[in-house]
Amino acid sequence: MKYTVLTLFPEITDAYFATSIMAKAIQRGIVEYKAINVRDFAFDRHKTCDDAPYGGGPGMLMLPEPLGRALEAAGARRKAAGQRDPGSTRVIYLSPSGRPFDQALAWELAGERDLVLLCGRYEGIDQRVIDLYIDDEVSVGDYVLSSGEVAALAIVDATYRLIGRVITPESLDEESFSGGLLEYPQYTRPEIYDTIKVPDVLISGHHENIRHWRLERRVEKTLRNRPDLILRGRESGLFDGETNGIIDRLLPARGNVAEGDTKDERD
Repeated sequence: MKYTVLTLFPEITDAYFATSIMAKAIQRGIVEYKAINVRDFAFDRHKTCDDAPYGGGPGMLMLPEPLGRALEAAGARRKAAGQRDPGSTRVIYLSPSGRPFDQALAWELAGERDLVLLCGRYEGIDQRVIDLYIDDEVSVGDYVLSSGEVAALAIVDATYRLIGRVITPESLDEESFSGGLLEYPQYTRPEIYDTIKVPDVLISGHHENIRHWRLERRVEKTLRNRPDLILRGRESGLFDGETNGIIDRLLPARGNVAEGDTKDERD
């Protein structure tokens, strides 16, 4: 996987790609990274990349000419008749008005060979750049960030760990959102911390009991924190008989969450 990040502040993303597991993935040749400074494609000696929006209003917009030139340098192609060429590099613009980013989209993007991530600033970018070059507008949440770089790195972090050989596959099996549930509680040494003891089942050595306990805790936590996931999983037939049995047993204490009444959880 190659990540190309278009930004006005490459030092923000450079630091991330130079540390921790990501740095090791790059050293092993699993991941490639390139930062493109949009200012390098500005026309004037001041490297101007923004201007006031037509029609008035607060803030500034990123200029289309530097962005277009930077995108083409990154391998992006203009869309023919508004449609992406299937063989072209996938271009994503980080925007609060974009498609919500979730684990399913993370898996989808992790399957790409190349991703170009365009980081917005100010009030955003000229719509014509979106129309000509952008394949997906993606939002990392229902809030506004001043830095598209932060959003881009969230996508990078969620996707690169799903690429083969970056981390062990077993680490992905029971984490949050796998199988439609959140992850179970985790414990490590010491056995007793501030009078709180590790659950006996986890030190029993009985692997089947541990597996079942963890599944129960996943269901319990999901019902408490994200009942919408339970509802979605039931509607799609995602859960097996054991999981559905645990849900049915725990539901009386949680209300009619799985039948669609999630109001009590949200108000």
